[in-house]
Amino acid sequence: MGRGGDRSHDRRRAVVTPRQGEIWWATVVDQRRPVLVVSRSAAATALNRIVCAPVTRTIRGIPTEIPLGAANGVREPCVASFDNLQLVLRSMLSARVGALANPRRQICAALDALADC
Repeated sequence: MGRGGDRSHDRRRAVVTPRQGEIWWATVVDQRRPVLVVSRSAAATALNRIVCAPVTRTIRGIPTEIPLGAANGVREPCVASFDNLQLVLRSMLSARVGALANPRRQICAALDALADC
């Protein structure tokens, strides 16, 4: 087929548009795991890499964690760990899981605790 032919075989990922406070499945260091988008929504659409907090079932009950549960779209109690923030390629986000109820308040509180402001 020529250049204008059927491209259904194209395996490139669709462009995703994550928003601050959303939980997504991501491939990070060859492992699939949920992450919480921390970057501003406006920046997340313009950047190739966005700041995310990994979601873990290890709950320490410290201020740098945001508790997550069924209301946020996750199956069991867990937390977003702000002590382990990481840059994630936006193209590595594969499926939206859920979101925080009050993203700005919750993210700002965890970042404040992280920086000890």
